[in-house]
Amino acid sequence: MKLRFPCLCLAAALAAGCASGPAAPERPAFDAAAALAAIEQAGASASDELVVRPLGNPQVQDLRADADALLRQGRHDEAAALLDQALAISPDDPALLQERAETALWQGDLDLAGRRARQAAELGAGVGPLCRRHWETVAQVAQAQAPAGIEPATGAATAAPAVSAARAQRDACTVTPPPRY
Repeated sequence: MKLRFPCLCLAAALAAGCASGPAAPERPAFDAAAALAAIEQAGASASDELVVRPLGNPQVQDLRADADALLRQGRHDEAAALLDQALAISPDDPALLQERAETALWQGDLDLAGRRARQAAELGAGVGPLCRRHWETVAQVAQAQAPAGIEPATGAATAAPAVSAARAQRDACTVTPPPRY
């Protein structure tokens, strides 16, 4: 088969290739295990810090324990369903919201993880290890969603302002307890 207008076809093909412009930089794949390790590290408790542990609803303890067991088995979707059931019973529990945020990270649902972590931070005590976990989750989500880029002047990777703001909030969660006599 012979083409009648080979120059026209070649010009159209070249124009289509040029019209796309430079490709957007690809984000590296989200590493849930690394993000969760950073969250766990942020939530490590120091011996000389004020720790506020919210009272939990006894009705949700079994659901939480079962969800934890499922997470250890890598059954993230089933664990998420149990945590959602627990949240239907106790929707304002900051620790439960944080657990659901972390499960959403395992599922790759960054938007849900960020929403649940922010909701937990709003409802929580604002101090201690749980507070740091909330804000480190927000930072991990912001970092994963930030466009990849390099700062021209220094050649360093640019950090999104949302990441810096979340980490500042995380650091503000560490409060020493009042002196006891």
